[in-house]
Amino acid sequence: MTQDIFELPGPEGNSIVGSLLDFGRDPLGFLTKCANEYGDIVPIRLGLTPACLLTNPNYIEQVLKDTNLFVKSRSLHALKTLLGEGIITSEGDSWFRQRRLMQPVFHQKRITSYGDIMVAYTEQMLDTWQDGESRDVHREMMRLTLNIVMKTIFNRDLSEGQAQDVAHALDVTSDWFESKRQQNFIFLEWFPRPENIRYKNAIKQMDKTIYEIISQRRASGENPGDLLSMLMVARDEEDGSQMSDRQLRDEIATLMLAGHETTSNTLTGAWILLSQYPEVRTQLLAELQQVLGGRSPTIADLPNLRYTDMVIKETMRVFPPVYNMARKAAQDCEIGGYQVPQDCTIIMSQWVMHRNPRYFQDPEVFKPERWANNLEKNLPRGVYFPFGDGPRICIGKSFALMEAVLLLATIAQKFELNLVPDHPIVPQASITLRPAFGVKVTLKQNTGVRSQSVI
Repeated sequence: MTQDIFELPGPEGNSIVGSLLDFGRDPLGFLTKCANEYGDIVPIRLGLTPACLLTNPNYIEQVLKDTNLFVKSRSLHALKTLLGEGIITSEGDSWFRQRRLMQPVFHQKRITSYGDIMVAYTEQMLDTWQDGESRDVHREMMRLTLNIVMKTIFNRDLSEGQAQDVAHALDVTSDWFESKRQQNFIFLEWFPRPENIRYKNAIKQMDKTIYEIISQRRASGENPGDLLSMLMVARDEEDGSQMSDRQLRDEIATLMLAGHETTSNTLTGAWILLSQYPEVRTQLLAELQQVLGGRSPTIADLPNLRYTDMVIKETMRVFPPVYNMARKAAQDCEIGGYQVPQDCTIIMSQWVMHRNPRYFQDPEVFKPERWANNLEKNLPRGVYFPFGDGPRICIGKSFALMEAVLLLATIAQKFELNLVPDHPIVPQASITLRPAFGVKVTLKQNTGVRSQSVI
């Protein structure tokens, strides 16, 4: 006979709201404490919502594989005002059709054509940097990756007014989601609070911008080879249908949020860790000098930038850009022989699993070399999953990894970034894992390294 998960030991919490306040105040600390103190499946009560945390990789793999039984959770549905029925939020047949339509857009050969854009925009940014000055590198990375995603989606530069509207909407969304977390995830969008009004107005302006661009593109019939063009011509292989303007808008909003936020946070994490571990930075520079010799990196260099790739993998382990994933049980079911009720929220935390000492020796230490000898393939599924797993694994994974390695290589060749002393580095669990107070660094130009622009 299977055991009900709520008969298992877990945090007691408040008699009225359970562990909602603890989770809302400090999600990372709360989930880590649960993982350390309890078993493979930890029952948690979040207000009126029954929930559980999974710390067994086999259970995590089971949930991420079965997209019919385990569907998207309530907290992600709160982003539907921004993302609509995009590939992240949609379910069932709608998701499957959109995924099928978008898959060719992210074919490896297609995304490699964006490598030169990524490097060129990075070098434009570096031209504005000066030796000895201080910058908020998180803000710099956010702007750079948004520049790149706007160019690859729309073939437009961020300096243009329309692109600024999009950037503003994404900033407001992150602030709005964080305010909801502080209010213990009470998503009352209709209530006329100032943050709700700002959020809705920003989305309205962003929608106006996106629909204008779609309309202009349809009227002109141009095909500049950007992602918008690819999405517009994509046809369903089964019924020949194409995306409506609304579907295009939802997928574009999804690509803009997912396509810049996670990469910028990964790169920000890399600069934090490289400043704290100078021996890793020395080894990274040695590889860059050996492979590139001061020239700009290209797609062709990626197979040889192995240590650079390991720095990115290890950064995503220590600071996973997505710290937490949640699903909801669509019906009563079993996980690992335990009975899970319908509507139970199932939490799987990259922050917890990526720092699990059962799978990573010295998990608090930044050691890129741990990824040598195919560690990622040798780990059980459900241990390291920065891009999720199963059928709903991030469709832009290859794009993001390529971008992170190229940007890291381009910047690290020219500048050393050192953390400003006493500036607090506090991970904030919002839509993604981001630094609560930015990351202030002092720039030090690497002498003797001259790069040749790809432009």
